Amino acid sequence: MNSDKSVILLEFNELCPSLIERFIQEGKLPNFQRLYEESEVYITDAEEEPPYLEPWIQWVTVHSGVPYSEHQVFLLDEGYKLKSKSIWDILSDAGLKVWICGSMNISYNPSLNGYIMPDFWSTKITPNSEELLLYFRFVQKQVQEHTNDSVPLNTGDYLRFLDFMKNHGLSLDTISAIIQQLIREKITGKYRWQRATIADKLQFDLFRSYYHKIRPRFSTFFINSTAHFQHMYWRNMEPDKFQIKPSVKEQIEYENAILYGYQEMDKLIGKFLNLSDDKTTFILSTALSQQPCFTYEETGGKRLCRPRKFESLLDFAGVKSNYICSPVMAEEFHVRFENEQDATEAEQKLINLQINQRQIMRLRRNGNDIFGGCGIFEEIPQNAILNIANSKKSIPFFDIFYQIEDIKSGMHHPDGILWIRKPSCKHSIHEGKISLCSIAPTILELLEIPKADFMKGTALV
Repeated sequence: MNSDKSVILLEFNELCPSLIERFIQEGKLPNFQRLYEESEVYITDAEEEPPYLEPWIQWVTVHSGVPYSEHQVFLLDEGYKLKSKSIWDILSDAGLKVWICGSMNISYNPSLNGYIMPDFWSTKITPNSEELLLYFRFVQKQVQEHTNDSVPLNTGDYLRFLDFMKNHGLSLDTISAIIQQLIREKITGKYRWQRATIADKLQFDLFRSYYHKIRPRFSTFFINSTAHFQHMYWRNMEPDKFQIKPSVKEQIEYENAILYGYQEMDKLIGKFLNLSDDKTTFILSTALSQQPCFTYEETGGKRLCRPRKFESLLDFAGVKSNYICSPVMAEEFHVRFENEQDATEAEQKLINLQINQRQIMRLRRNGNDIFGGCGIFEEIPQNAILNIANSKKSIPFFDIFYQIEDIKSGMHHPDGILWIRKPSCKHSIHEGKISLCSIAPTILELLEIPKADFMKGTALV
């Protein structure tokens, strides 16, 4: 085993092979172009169809080398249910240090040799270091409430976070970007959505700080900002393809939102390449990608509604038992009860919520855990009344819910990017598509660790 070799896995969620190719050809992604020209290039196949085509399913496959048919991790925040070891557990067992920064839907061995910070939708898995917990909790609140006007953070929270970052890699570039972002918002009253890329910059600063501190043999870096832009602003990038056209006002702000996301990630690629030495292999993986979503055009486009406060929703529904509620992505959330009977009763009460005799909640219960969200995806009238079936209890719908402003216009696609840049920087393009199950054994092979018996894919090197 060569003790000098290292691998950095860049997990840029849902970037699209076709858009990368287009933007590179237009000369807009110089660092992606360099990485491409120095890499072995593959297209991955998620090998799943909806409802199993979701990043929180595919990233589990990437990390374990096991397909969904075996790992059965279906929901976000259920990575702890994975029965097999992930790459970092295997490498840690072999004595290699690891640094897992934001990877989605994970589990890990408590004796892990290194640092681990889960994705910010995680409520059951937390960082394995107290010092990372402050960063994790702060960003988690921002991410989970990014569509809400009221984020539950106060001045003290911001000051403690800045003090933490000051001692954990905060760069002048990031400080400058934060100041410019706030000034832009103040002057224009727009562009709040670009804050997602500020979070990426802060996370890179944190990653670099720990990378220099422990010199891990294997590390990951997961970000989701551009995936979010694609879901929300594909209509603005290619309005001619959609039946529902964005307004002139929307186009002024969002026409180049997706390109902006790719260009911000391009800057991060440049920073990562500056971290490398002649023993480092870079792997860029997206797990899956996206495509324009036309499914809801006939009903006005896919619109999402989310509770203003989840406690208000459950209180109106008549749920009195103890619970813990945590938001996930977009309109969805988890509610966990102390026992299965309480969860069953709460499920029935939430099912009884309706508008004009139409059930509004889409729910999935597993034991004492309910996962769900508002299941109506068209525009809801401003005078809509929320009521409980077979009851006179009612309230204006928008007293409890708010409608997320943007119309969702991107959807998942099974193709994904996989670029492997070895120290030799040899470029080659591989025809056909390869399974996501091949990524984990490939990483082990690069670090000269035997493939685990449970892994289904074949190493690519």
